[in-house]
Amino acid sequence: ARTELAALLADPDPRGWRFALAALVGGARDPAVSAKVLGELVDANAIPNQLDAWQEFGRLAMRMDQPALARRMIDEVVRRFPGEPRVALLNASQMFQAGRRDEALAALKAVEPKAKQDPELRNAVAIAYDAMGDARAAERLLAVGPQDVQTWGMRASLLAKEKDDAALSALYADLSRQANKPDPAQRLLLGKIAEYLKRPAEAVDWYHSVPGGEELTEARLRAANAQYLVGRTELAFTEVRAIQSDASIDDEARRDAYLLEAELRQRGNDLPGELDALARGLAAYPDENGLLYARALAWERRDDVPRAEADLRKILITEPENVAALNALGYTLADRTTRYQEALELIDRARVAEPDNAAIIDSYGWVLYRLGRNEEALVQLRRAWTLAKDAEIAAHVGEVLWVLGRKDEARHFFDEARKLDPDNRALQRVIETFGV
Repeated sequence: ARTELAALLADPDPRGWRFALAALVGGARDPAVSAKVLGELVDANAIPNQLDAWQEFGRLAMRMDQPALARRMIDEVVRRFPGEPRVALLNASQMFQAGRRDEALAALKAVEPKAKQDPELRNAVAIAYDAMGDARAAERLLAVGPQDVQTWGMRASLLAKEKDDAALSALYADLSRQANKPDPAQRLLLGKIAEYLKRPAEAVDWYHSVPGGEELTEARLRAANAQYLVGRTELAFTEVRAIQSDASIDDEARRDAYLLEAELRQRGNDLPGELDALARGLAAYPDENGLLYARALAWERRDDVPRAEADLRKILITEPENVAALNALGYTLADRTTRYQEALELIDRARVAEPDNAAIIDSYGWVLYRLGRNEEALVQLRRAWTLAKDAEIAAHVGEVLWVLGRKDEARHFFDEARKLDPDNRALQRVIETFGV
C-alpha cells in the first residue's frame, strides 16, 4: 500500500497527492496504521514540495492525534516555506491543539501585518482567533481594511458572541449611514442586527426595505417574527399567511412559514392555534418531517404521548436515522413511560451519530437515571451541562444529586435552572416532587 501511495505522490498530476490523501483518510480501519504509513512517507521524502500538500498532510496528522508526527511535519513545512503566512496559521493551530494557547495567539499576531493587506488571509486569521477563543481580536482585525457585507456579518456575529452591545450598536449606526443603495444583503443584515439589539420596529423597517433577490424570502419571514415582537400580532399573522399562500416562492420557505406561525401561536399560549397551523402545513405538505417533528413536540407538551410517538415514528419510517427524531422519541419514552430499554436503544442510535450533542447526552443520562444507574447518569448529565448551560439539563443534574443524597449540590443546580428558565417543566416537576 505504501508503494502505491508513493507512486500517487510522485505523479506530476496535481490530483495525485490528493488521491493519496483520500486513500490515507479512508483506507485503513485502524487509524494507527494510517499514521504509521504517513510517517513512513515523510521519512521517504515522498510528499511533493508543494505548500498545499504539506498543509493537508499536516492537518491529517493532527486529526490522527499524532502530535509528534504533526510537530515534525510542521517543522518541515516551516523549513521549506519560510515566511509563508499560511504556514504560520498551521503552526498556530498545532500549538493551540497542543495546549500552548498563548504561543498560538502570538503567532497569529505576527501574521496580522500581512493579513491586513490580504482580505482572504485576514478572514482566515480572524477565524483562527475566534477558534482559539479570542473573538475580540478577530473582530478588531476584520475592522481593518476593505469592508463588505460578509465582513460586516462576521464582525456583527463576533460582537454578539462577546455581548459587546455598545460596539455592535456603533457598527449598526455606521452601516445604517451607508445603506443608501437598496442592497438586499446589507439591509437583511441590518434587520438582523436591529433584532439582536432588541429594536424590533427598526428590524421590521429594514426587512420590509429588502428589494428582492434571494434574501427577500428570509426577510419576509423575519419581518413577520419582528412584527410579533413589536406587539403587532395580527400584522404578524397576516404576513406569515401571505408567505404560506405565495406560490412564487419555494416550498421550503412556505413550510417554514407554517412552522413560524405555529411557534408564534405557542408563544402566545394559543395551543389550538399552534396545532391548527401545523395541521394546515401538513395538509399542504403531507408527512413533511419538519412539520411532523414540530407537531410531535406540541403533542408532548400537552401530555399526549401516543400522538407524539406516532408523529416521531412517521419520521423514522422515511428517515430511520433522523437524529432529532431518535433523540426526541427516546427521551419521551424515558421521561413519560416505563419503556426504558426501548428508549435507551433509540438514544444510543442518536449518540452514535452525534456523540458530542449536549441534548442527546442529557437524554442518555436521563434514561440511565430512569434505569436506576444513578452514578453513571450523573457523569453523563454533568457532561451535558458542561457542553450547554440549559435549564432542563440543570434540573436533571439536580434531581439525580438529590436522589443520591447530595442535596446542597442539588440546590445549586436548581438555582442555576431557575436563573435560566424559571418556568421550565423539568424544574417545575422536580420542585413539585421534592418540595425544593
